[in-house]
Amino acid sequence: MSIRCIITDDEPLAWKGLQGYAEKTGFLDVVAICEDAVQLNTVLKQQPVDLLFLDIEMPYISGVEFLRNFPNPPRVIFTTAYERYAMQGFELDVLDYLLKPISFERFLKAANKAYDYFASQDTSEQPYVFIKTDSRLEKVLYDEILLVEALENYVAVYTTDKKMITHATLKSVVDMLPARQFIQPHKSYLVNMKGITAIEGNILHVGLHQVPVSKYQKEAVMEKIINNRLLKK
Repeated sequence: MSIRCIITDDEPLAWKGLQGYAEKTGFLDVVAICEDAVQLNTVLKQQPVDLLFLDIEMPYISGVEFLRNFPNPPRVIFTTAYERYAMQGFELDVLDYLLKPISFERFLKAANKAYDYFASQDTSEQPYVFIKTDSRLEKVLYDEILLVEALENYVAVYTTDKKMITHATLKSVVDMLPARQFIQPHKSYLVNMKGITAIEGNILHVGLHQVPVSKYQKEAVMEKIINNRLLKK
C-alpha cells in the first residue's frame, strides 16, 4: 500500500529532512512539497492525497487554523518545534504530533501509525457498511448511500430506496466512508458525490433531496465535485 502525502513546512532544512525520511519508509509517496498553508491550499484542490505532514507556525496562516478551516482535509501528522499545540492537535484528531528535531525512529513510528490507520480503512474489498436499525443489521453498499444527515445523537442514512436512522455521530460516519467518494458540504450533511444530479446556487440536488452548502466551504466543495468536468456556454 502506498500512502500519498504532502509535506508542508516553511523551513527548507525541515522539509528536506522529512522528505528523506519518507523515502526510507518505502510506503510514503511524497507528491508535493509546500512552503506554507496558502500553497498547500492550492495544491490540495488540484490533487487529493491521503496524509499531510503539517508544520504549525508558518507565514500567513498556521497549520492549526488551516486544518480548522479546510473542508474534509486529509489525515494529518503535525510537525512542530512547540509543545503548546498538543491539545489543539488532540482536538483536531490528528494521527500524531512530532516535535522537532524529529529523529527517524520517531518519524517511522508515526508513519507506521498512519499505515495501520489506512490499512484499517481500506475498503477496496469491502465496499459496504452494516447499519444497525432497531435490532436489525442491514448491509448497504457505498454506492447505494445518497446522503447522511446528522440528527443530534443519531444520523439518518438515505439510500436509493429507503431511509434508516441509527445511533451514531456524523463524524463517525465520515471516518468510516471513503473520502474520495463522500464529501461534507455542511456540518450536518455527508453526500455521496456519485449521487449529485445538479448544483443550484448553494444547494446540491441528490436524488430527490436538497442539501445546503456552507458558504465558508462552497469554493472547495464545488471544485471537488466538479473536478474540471464542466462544460459551459
